[in-house]
Amino acid sequence: MIVLFDFDGVIADTETQYTEFWNRIGREYLDQEDFGHTIKGQTLVQIFEKYFGSRPKVQDEIVPQLNEFEANMSYDYVPGVYKFMQELKAAGIRSAIVTSSNDVKMANAYKAHPELIELVDMVLTSEHFSKSKPDPECFLKGMEFLGGTPEETIVFEDSFHGIAAGRAAGAKVVGLATTNKREAIAPLCDMVIDDFLGFSLTE
Repeated sequence: MIVLFDFDGVIADTETQYTEFWNRIGREYLDQEDFGHTIKGQTLVQIFEKYFGSRPKVQDEIVPQLNEFEANMSYDYVPGVYKFMQELKAAGIRSAIVTSSNDVKMANAYKAHPELIELVDMVLTSEHFSKSKPDPECFLKGMEFLGGTPEETIVFEDSFHGIAAGRAAGAKVVGLATTNKREAIAPLCDMVIDDFLGFSLTE
């Protein structure tokens, strides 16, 4: 078995913070409500290409705002995930973080949680793949780097795009009801959990 974790909304309880940030950007630059949910699972490059491709000055305005936001945001663990990741490590089960976030953002996360580097075998960020979720490229690369097959892979995801990417990669998908309602993601997942409290290898 190998395990692939999304980061935001799965390991770190950050999704509500991001939703507020991108909702503000959507209102300010696109006159669009609920923009935060629209772009879930997409890399910054892809957000810019799709929504701000013809507005380079706006991109230049957003980047420092996002960098400042990520440098100061909270990176609290989703309840129970740290213990579960420790359990995987102790059992010798290979794992990786597969995130649409970039290296700069993850550096901020490591400052808050330097132990993250030791908990997983590798971290794949947006710099490692060219297509964003729901394309399965990121999870397929995670499997390749860890030497695993889709049949033995479990993906932990919270967003619709991420869940779809895990499915398309052929993995079993455990959905976290941290970003979307349980009843909304349940039909798309093999299992749904609210957090990792009480969740273990023996469950």
